[in-house]
Amino acid sequence: MLQWLTELHQSFTAFNVFRYITFRTGGAVITALLFVFLFGPAMISMLRLKQGKGQPIRTDGPQSHLLTKKGTPTMGGLMILAGITVATLLWANLFNFYVWVVLLVMLGFGMIGFYDDYLKVTKQTHNGLSGKARLAIEAVISGVAVVVIMTMGKSGLSTSVAFPFFKDLLLNLGVFFAIFGMFVIVAAGNAVNLTDGLDGLAIVPVMIAAGTFGLIAYLSGNVRFADYLQIHYVAGVGELAVVCGAVMGAGLGFLWFNAPPAQVFMGDTGSLALGGLLGTVAVATKHEIVLAVVGGLFVLEAVSVIVQVASFKLTGKRVFKMAPIHHHFEQLGWTEPQVVIRFWIVAVVLALAGLATLKLR
Repeated sequence: MLQWLTELHQSFTAFNVFRYITFRTGGAVITALLFVFLFGPAMISMLRLKQGKGQPIRTDGPQSHLLTKKGTPTMGGLMILAGITVATLLWANLFNFYVWVVLLVMLGFGMIGFYDDYLKVTKQTHNGLSGKARLAIEAVISGVAVVVIMTMGKSGLSTSVAFPFFKDLLLNLGVFFAIFGMFVIVAAGNAVNLTDGLDGLAIVPVMIAAGTFGLIAYLSGNVRFADYLQIHYVAGVGELAVVCGAVMGAGLGFLWFNAPPAQVFMGDTGSLALGGLLGTVAVATKHEIVLAVVGGLFVLEAVSVIVQVASFKLTGKRVFKMAPIHHHFEQLGWTEPQVVIRFWIVAVVLALAGLATLKLR
């Protein structure tokens, strides 16, 4: 009898590992990776069959793309989003409101991107959903998400902006934090979207940023680690590490098919959704400014487009040979693999710089 009770106790003790965020994050990584890896080929075949000519290639872009990328199907982001969703539902604490907020923003932005991709593929044009309509819908989705975070979070902290390098400096924006948070999420979504222009260029920096913010979420959600690092403790936000783990796993699975020459593009379906997810995690963890460091590559891509457009409208001259900036380097003579791998290196360095802000206080 005593031996049976001992064995029963050991069995229940084994299930205790499911209480640990680190264990469930690892489970989410593996689950998402296997899901995308196993179901990816079927989804790519379906997308190729449905789309026929695939994603329309920019005629004003690098001329080599008209040959190397023509006929490649898009909307591969569906693989990534499905993998993230399945892994999160299996491994995350579904009673945690942060998990649902991040998932719903991801899926909401994914639907916008999907409709945009659908219009482009069916009409074989770059004129998808109008920019104003797209931004308006993104603003509504992100605005609702930020209001929920403000309402459900700790009073005072949830409406404040925290600054890296300063342990006690908080700027309480009150109700205006909704506008700030909305801007962060929308900007992150569109910045990642602009980065997605070469095979593997966007997905690896997204995984790097997700891994970085997974660690930030885990530390911010643990009262002891937060106190030791002198960062702001946000109760419950540690569960977002599981979601970030799912992003890494799904991203790895997608990279298998997106490695040059790509069998599928993630399209706006994936890039817009993943950027929105990262922005929401940053708002939830109170590391919005750190996102600009960790995701500095995305910021650079977005700024290059803004500068190019502004310069051309004001002076009639272009600052870069082509925007976004990854095309500028292609025009300078860099090969596509050189651009992609060098940008990955930049993403790693920026992620390390972002992590350094956790201790330098």
